[in-house]
Amino acid sequence: MGKEKIIYGIQQVGIGVHDAEEAFRWYGQVLKADLLVFDDKKVATHMARYMGGKPHQKRALLAMQANGGSGYEIWQYEDRTPTGPPAPVQLGDLGINYITVKSHDLAAARSRMEQAEVPFREDLSASLAKDSFMIQDPYGNLIEIKAADDWFSKSDGPLGGICGVAIGVTDIDRSLRLYSDILGYEQVIEDVIIGKPGEEHYFRKVQLGMPKVPQGGFSQWIGSSELTLIQCLEREPVKIFENRYWGDLGYIHVCFDTKHIGALIDECAEKGYPFQVKSEETFEMGDTNGRWGYLEDDDGTLIEFVEAQKVPLLKSLNLSIDLQKRDPHRPLPRWLIKALRLKRVKF
Repeated sequence: MGKEKIIYGIQQVGIGVHDAEEAFRWYGQVLKADLLVFDDKKVATHMARYMGGKPHQKRALLAMQANGGSGYEIWQYEDRTPTGPPAPVQLGDLGINYITVKSHDLAAARSRMEQAEVPFREDLSASLAKDSFMIQDPYGNLIEIKAADDWFSKSDGPLGGICGVAIGVTDIDRSLRLYSDILGYEQVIEDVIIGKPGEEHYFRKVQLGMPKVPQGGFSQWIGSSELTLIQCLEREPVKIFENRYWGDLGYIHVCFDTKHIGALIDECAEKGYPFQVKSEETFEMGDTNGRWGYLEDDDGTLIEFVEAQKVPLLKSLNLSIDLQKRDPHRPLPRWLIKALRLKRVKF
C-alpha cells in the first residue's frame, strides 16, 4: 500500500502587500506574529500563469506567533506596483473573505486592538460567532478575533496565530467535495442562514472542522483549524482577484501543512481538482526546504499545499529540523518548537 496523504491543518495564509517590511512590522507588533521563519527574495517563476504570464521579482516573509497557530506569508512584488480590488471585499465574494485569529482572552485582545487604534468592523458583528469580533488591518483586510481553547503556549499575550479562513463560494454543497471530502474538514460545526432577503448581508454560512486533528510534525504548534464557506443567496458575488495578478493586494491563498504531497496530487487529479502549479521535488524557500503545489477550488480560489522538508533553527551553527526522517504521525518535541523563538524579531 502506498503512502497516504496527511493534512495537518492550515500552515499559513498569503497576503499581498505594497511593502513587506512595513506589513511585517504591523503584524509583528499588533498581532505578535514576530517569529520570522523565512525571508525569501528571488524571482517567482512557477506562478507565472497567475502573474500576467511571466516571472516577477518578489519578497516573501513567513511570520508566525510564538503562542501557536498558523502563520502569515507576507508577499510583495518588487518589480511592479500591485493593484487592489476595485471595491472593498464583501462577505460572500469569491475568494478569501477574512482570516480568523485565535485568542485566549477576548477582553485583553480587544483592549490591545483599541490601544493600537485598529479599526473595528462592528457592522459585521451579526455575521460572526458571539465569542468573536472583527477588525480591519491597515491594508483593508478583514480579521476575525475569536475565542479558542487550543494552545501551544499562552505566555506571549492574549493572541495566537491564524486558526481559520472564510472563503466565498458560489455553491457550498459543491465546494464540500474539496474542502470536506479531500481536505478532511468533515465536521459541520455550524450551518446557518445570515440575514434576510433584501438585506446587504444575506448568505449561507457553513463552518467546518476536522473530526480529529492529525498529529505529527508541527501539529502541536499550528493547532486545530476551521474553514468557513460563505455563499451569497441573493447578491451576485464578485471574484476578488478578477483581472488581477496573484500577489496583488489582499488574501492571495490559503496553504495547508501536508505530508506525502505526491499522494495528495494523485488523489486531487482523480477527483477533478488537478494541481495547476507544482514545484520540484525539493524547493528552497529562503532557508527552508520543501515541496509545494497549488490547485484551484470550484470558483478559482488558489489553495496551496506545502510539505516541509527542512526548517532551520540556528543558521550560524547550521542547526535545522529534518522532517523527512521523522515518523509523520509523531509530533516534534515541544522544546524543539520552542527553539524557533530564536527567530523572533524585535521591533
